[in-house]
Amino acid sequence: MTASAPPAPPRIFSPRRRIALRQRMRVLQRQPDAARFVIDDMIDDVLDRLAFLRHTPARALVVGDFTGSLAAALAAQGAVVTHADPAPGGDSPAIDEEQPLPFAQPFDLIASLGTLDTVNDLPGALIHLRRALAPDGLMIAALNGAGSLPALRAVMLTADGDRPAPRIHPQVDVRAGGQLLQRAGFADPVVDSHSITVSYRSLDRLVGDLRAQALSACLSRGGAPLGKAALARARAAFADVAQDGRVTETFEILTLSGWAKALRPPKF
Repeated sequence: MTASAPPAPPRIFSPRRRIALRQRMRVLQRQPDAARFVIDDMIDDVLDRLAFLRHTPARALVVGDFTGSLAAALAAQGAVVTHADPAPGGDSPAIDEEQPLPFAQPFDLIASLGTLDTVNDLPGALIHLRRALAPDGLMIAALNGAGSLPALRAVMLTADGDRPAPRIHPQVDVRAGGQLLQRAGFADPVVDSHSITVSYRSLDRLVGDLRAQALSACLSRGGAPLGKAALARARAAFADVAQDGRVTETFEILTLSGWAKALRPPKF
């Protein structure tokens, strides 16, 4: 008997919409006041972890950093850096994280920033990242995790009324992140999270910040666009929960890290 193929992962996200969001982000990032606080936080965190671990890679792959700041920092430390992105059209080669990575040589470090939360096959993507590591190489993946956007979630539920629509992505928490790293075969897995809080005077500014950072929805079966009446209800709900004219929104950053340990000869 031949073994049956494993079932395909559910199609939660639309790859086409995912790419379109990142391409729109590149355009919006040309504006002088474009929000980029999520990626800036992820970059600072990666550099802090590398300094703490005293891990100085010779070859690094950076995925998703549209600012170029992490690549520049690693290059300044002597690393040869390859940067890539899920969306074509930028300065970086486009990759599909759900497929084997198209690089001939392995990397001592792979840093994935803000992209893995919208892949349909997250276990498979992590396996591909591990296989692209050199022995004793390190992967650090930062993504938007469980607990993100609670204020927006509540506002959208009010706006939709009795028939809530899917508008906000399902999110990975710390426990699931640890299980994913173990399933992908990483050694010494570490998972943690921290919050970024930002206060807003208007729902429109919050939505604008999400779009500028490619954080808006790319669900394959998302809800219909808000009509005028629903949008008015959403703005009213936002104003109702404001304190001193502001609503505090939370962005939860989940960080997964693990090693591709070299095989050691047995001791006799």
